[in-house]
Amino acid sequence: MTAPPLTAEPPAGFASLPRDCHGGAVDLPAAQQQLDGLGALPRLAWGLETFAAGLALTTSFGIQSAVLLHMVSELTVRAGGRQVPVIWVDTGYLPAETYRYAEQLHGLLGFDLRVVQAQISPARMEALHGRLWESGSLEDLDFYNRLRKVEPLDRAFQDLGVRCWASGVRGGQTDHRRSMAPLEVVRGLWSLRPLLSWSRKDVFYYMEQHGLPQHPLFEQGYSTVGDWHSSGPDDGSASGRATRFGGLKQECGIHLPGLMGEGI
Repeated sequence: MTAPPLTAEPPAGFASLPRDCHGGAVDLPAAQQQLDGLGALPRLAWGLETFAAGLALTTSFGIQSAVLLHMVSELTVRAGGRQVPVIWVDTGYLPAETYRYAEQLHGLLGFDLRVVQAQISPARMEALHGRLWESGSLEDLDFYNRLRKVEPLDRAFQDLGVRCWASGVRGGQTDHRRSMAPLEVVRGLWSLRPLLSWSRKDVFYYMEQHGLPQHPLFEQGYSTVGDWHSSGPDDGSASGRATRFGGLKQECGIHLPGLMGEGI
């Protein structure tokens, strides 16, 4: 068991942040110091102890997603069966391999999966706005990501009463993520990063150790995968997140700061 949640009066500018499961304010500097000294699973356990039913996990069912999904399943066993909701934003444009991989991992690990989607269908979006990812416009790509990813996720957070969400981001993935801390404020909620200091090798060895299946596109040279139209294999000239979004950007907006409902 980890230490009890650290609470204090919120710092200036953070008075409206969600409180812990006991109604106390989270002391961010103290929490960050504590989390810095913990491994990935203890960080996730800290989130459950601190926020209880207010904790959720997000997943994309991408290349490394099996690691955190396995950990949340392990945590469920340790917590006597208390489930952590796992939120999956299905954009409607994921590769067929990702949909099949999601079914495989859900059947194997049995987590509490919540699938969320945009309020506008892919066909209607394309009829009204065109194939936004094809224009070469960063503004169109931002609009696409807000419609299909950020807004559905924020809506799910509100519907589930989420106070803190854990994700599998790693510091080495993008320039923005390199500056992240284990616990920060993102769009009005606490964002917990259990795998922040992990490398690609750490991910690979964990999956090997626990017999977790690889995403089918891993064998085709993908080190990251999102929508089919905005993902590609490492080709020698680009690798990792540089292969995403046509090279226009590295982040879809989910992990960028802002107010709830503002998207990116």
